[in-house]
Amino acid sequence: MKTVSLNSITVIGIKVRTTNENGQAEKDITTLWDKWLNEKIVTQIPDKVSEAVYSIYTNYEKDHTKPYDVILACEVSSTMKVPEGMVSHTIEGGNFKKFIAQGALDDGIVIKEWIKIWNSPLDRAYTSDFEVYGEKAQDPKNAEVPIYIRVN
Repeated sequence: MKTVSLNSITVIGIKVRTTNENGQAEKDITTLWDKWLNEKIVTQIPDKVSEAVYSIYTNYEKDHTKPYDVILACEVSSTMKVPEGMVSHTIEGGNFKKFIAQGALDDGIVIKEWIKIWNSPLDRAYTSDFEVYGEKAQDPKNAEVPIYIRVN
């Protein structure tokens, strides 16, 4: 884990409000990913900068134990044309701790990394945290998914 400074990133995608209580987030996030894949949302986003998919956790009610939004999105150069049923969001720039989930996606590498994050003494800002499913995440047996946690 290292600290990196990132510029603001603007995205367009789909959103769900969820909570980690009673396993709700797992259900809601799975449903959101199913919609993303089945409806080929990535093909509907205008002005994409790349094909990388961002999974963003934002609008925290308090911290990771309370409700928050999950947005699946792509970075865009403009939010002038947000398709109906989608949202735009800006991840504010600043300092982030960068973690990397590595291995087989089916082995739950991402959630395992999140459990480490939740149990670490980070001074989290709880503004926008995100994962990036880029080129290195395309091999499901040997994926690499960076996770960025906004810190104070």
